[in-house]
Amino acid sequence: MASPDKDEVKIDGSMLEGGGQILRNAAALSCLLSCPISVNKIRAGRSNPGLRPQHLSGLQLMAEICSGKLNGGRVQSTEISFKPGKVKGGNYLADTKTAGSICLLLQAALPCLLYSDSPSSLTLRGGTNADMAPPIDFFNLVFGPMTAQLGVQFDFQIKRRGFFPKGGGEVRVDIQAVKCLNSIKLLERGDIKLITIHSFVAGNLPLKVAQIMADYAEKKIKEFYRDVDIKQDVIKEPEHGAVGSGCGIMVVAETTNGCLLSGSGLGKKGVPAEKVGTVAGQMLVDNLQHGGCVDDYLQDQLILLMALAKGKSEVLCGPVSLHTQTAIHVAQLLSQAKFNIKKISETTNMIECEGIGLENQ
Repeated sequence: MASPDKDEVKIDGSMLEGGGQILRNAAALSCLLSCPISVNKIRAGRSNPGLRPQHLSGLQLMAEICSGKLNGGRVQSTEISFKPGKVKGGNYLADTKTAGSICLLLQAALPCLLYSDSPSSLTLRGGTNADMAPPIDFFNLVFGPMTAQLGVQFDFQIKRRGFFPKGGGEVRVDIQAVKCLNSIKLLERGDIKLITIHSFVAGNLPLKVAQIMADYAEKKIKEFYRDVDIKQDVIKEPEHGAVGSGCGIMVVAETTNGCLLSGSGLGKKGVPAEKVGTVAGQMLVDNLQHGGCVDDYLQDQLILLMALAKGKSEVLCGPVSLHTQTAIHVAQLLSQAKFNIKKISETTNMIECEGIGLENQ
């Protein structure tokens, strides 16, 4: 681990994507590299600038994981400073007390606990299926299997789902510590082997809503991939399996080279099930059409792990998203990792990273 008496790194929270991702990635790297940070202009360009409850919950969780000191930790604060201590394994609980995304809490905490002194358990409460964030199913169905190639290992249980506006969902994640992360090479996608459509309803919504979403997702996919094998997994959550009513859909394509790419849709009041399914199908199609090995969600979530890994990582992806550019900027600001983006074709890029090979002491 890096020396604990490093100078504080100042970060402009309004740069590039300008959202909570800057906080999450900066706090995680701060913990792992023993590097104090201060972030100003937090979410400055948003309609409700400053920390929201889910951002605050994430920072408080990070401070607990590394016995760190957080200043400015209150809702609507536009400036924080964070001084990390030593990452410790254990049992941790974080609750947004809103429908704020559990996924985004996990995005920050998971890399830190990989470098803890023992296995860890996280209990996270909030929204499992939220706007402007991957659905919780993404971690189970795509992130977990794909990051296993880096050496990431975790067990994952959705205890119950929670939706806007109440939240109340709960997820448990058991994380194994690593000595060092491996570099990753995702250079050839292979052919599409199978597409699985996971569609669910919860609460007072009838099962037919999930079936409609699944059918319309399949219809959209078949417009582009007529001969691919498509499997539907359509369920109604048990009564104790959710807080409130909601629905969602996730479609995952598996390729002959083991790549997993996804699309998703979230049910909302006033939005027909047909549209939710169509949106999910189209999102998967878009992720497949660019020719890369990863979807848009995974693209930016690999950056921090690639920066920490030992050796050179290479990932073929579609257009480089603003989230990914932001993650690269923060990683280079706080670590010695070096990134390079090569344009391969009109729609395809290669992200290269010489990682720092961080070792768990």
